[in-house]
Amino acid sequence: MTQPTFFDVRQVRLLDGLFKDAQERDRAYLRLLDAERLLHNFRVTAGLPSSVQPYGGWESPEVEVRGHFVGHYLSACALMVASTDDSTLQERVAYLVAELARCQDALPAQGYSEGYLSAFPEVLFDHVERRDPAWAPYYTMHKIMAGLLDAHVLCGNAQALAVLLRLAGWVKTRVDRLTQEQMQINLLMEFGGMNEVLANLYAVTRDPDHLRLSLAFNDDLILDPLKQGVDLLDRQHANTQIPKLIGLARQYELTGDSALRDAAQFFWERVAFARSYVIGGHSDDELFFPINRFADHLSPVSAETCNTHNMLKLTRHIFGWSASARAMDFYERALLNHILASQDPQTGGMLYFASLKPGHFKVYSTPENSFWCCTGTGIENHARYGEAIYARTEDALYINLFIPSEVTWAERGLTLRQETRFPEEDTTRMTLRCSQPTRLALRLRCPAWADDVTVTVNGQVQAVAAQPESYCTLEREWHDGDTITFRCPMTLRRETLPGATDYAALLVGPVVLAGALGTDDMPDVYLSDIPIRDTPINDYPAPLVPTLAGDLLAQTTAQAGVPLTYRLSDPALPQPVELIPFYRLHHQRYTVYWHSQTPA
Repeated sequence: MTQPTFFDVRQVRLLDGLFKDAQERDRAYLRLLDAERLLHNFRVTAGLPSSVQPYGGWESPEVEVRGHFVGHYLSACALMVASTDDSTLQERVAYLVAELARCQDALPAQGYSEGYLSAFPEVLFDHVERRDPAWAPYYTMHKIMAGLLDAHVLCGNAQALAVLLRLAGWVKTRVDRLTQEQMQINLLMEFGGMNEVLANLYAVTRDPDHLRLSLAFNDDLILDPLKQGVDLLDRQHANTQIPKLIGLARQYELTGDSALRDAAQFFWERVAFARSYVIGGHSDDELFFPINRFADHLSPVSAETCNTHNMLKLTRHIFGWSASARAMDFYERALLNHILASQDPQTGGMLYFASLKPGHFKVYSTPENSFWCCTGTGIENHARYGEAIYARTEDALYINLFIPSEVTWAERGLTLRQETRFPEEDTTRMTLRCSQPTRLALRLRCPAWADDVTVTVNGQVQAVAAQPESYCTLEREWHDGDTITFRCPMTLRRETLPGATDYAALLVGPVVLAGALGTDDMPDVYLSDIPIRDTPINDYPAPLVPTLAGDLLAQTTAQAGVPLTYRLSDPALPQPVELIPFYRLHHQRYTVYWHSQTPA
């Protein structure tokens, strides 16, 4: 079977609904930020004047990862331009790139190497090579390089590519002077997705040096066991590892080396299905932990949002190799229950951790004084919603996600419009606009959670093979105005915590329900420059969530007239608890996992 490719985000437009609302909040935040303040640390490092008030948090002048958010910001703005045709952000991208080019030109006069570009001194890379303390300079460099590449690819900015090529030349000079052993020692420190961005650059330039540099950033210590199908991830820093596998996935696509693919596939399977919570996120205090210890890891610092951002990137590669409905089932789960749930509906702020401690609450970034890693990936997340909804081969169009949107396939003279209130309803309706009759296979994902899907074309029920966790196919000659209705019934179900069957979460279809526990004794849920892992909020007292005495499913009832809203009654509860989608629960305490001890 021909491997599918995703439609470019420039070919997809979101329609009104949950995801477009989140996109618009993100777009407003991107516009709110001040380019001069974002550039301040770059200009100071380059010896250029800047009199503005610098931003705080992780972008403060004294923080060693300063500048990382600017790379994310370039990527997010480029994605938003591609997704919405926002001319203001297009101009913002052009201005930032031009000013970064000015900084790059000025840096040699300050004693920096040709091509270097960063908001912090080059000496931090010397620290990495000497194994002296430094906070992940290559991690930050990856964000800057990725932002420049996105500005070029998505906004057509030629200057961004020119700046990036000079920066890649600096990386080459830095790497080429090291032995392989010295380079592997360098990789003991978190380096983000340097192998990915250099592989993506190679895909643009076809310069063999860029591929060679990408391969030089492969960490043998972590990757060699994965190539052998061995999971040694316990106690590893989770988000240090995921980008390494995204890089391997891209290298496989460019080289055909199946060992790279196998390692990425094995890692994805282990993390997505053995190491993840019900919301699709994983890790506790940023670390992987033994899979038989999940019950010990329902904490305020579980499920780092950056990790899920990167797992979705890896999942897009996995789908592209096999058109896997299983991959898209995971993608849907993580997108709905972690990424969509991670945005503050009041401010557009981001979660660092999606706390799974019973009785705890969500903690959000502030607009000007946080800029955590998850703020950076967060501003990208809500600009990326169009990336995986649709895919195509030469003769087939895949509908992967039920998100109101429109995709244009200009080469086929075809537009498909998908209208739905999913997941608040179980049906999606699609309308085709064709410049002329066209023969095409529509492949619709039949989710693992749906037992009995129904498909109609122009009102006529279709006899299709529709097995859970697969794609059903409608192949015919399509005409302008043809309509398809696809219904996936959603039922209430429970899912236990891995390795701890007395802990369970409730879901409706793919939607995780959380118990709304009120606002008693709630602290301020906005954090500025306090280190997120060390904040006292993590130890803030939580009310005791009682162990349930009855059957979780039997004691949960739907509330008439309110989509995805249920009531849980149990003898151990002082009063019934309202259950609502985790993505809809903000600014109050909650629990996702319930501890229950029943006779069964």
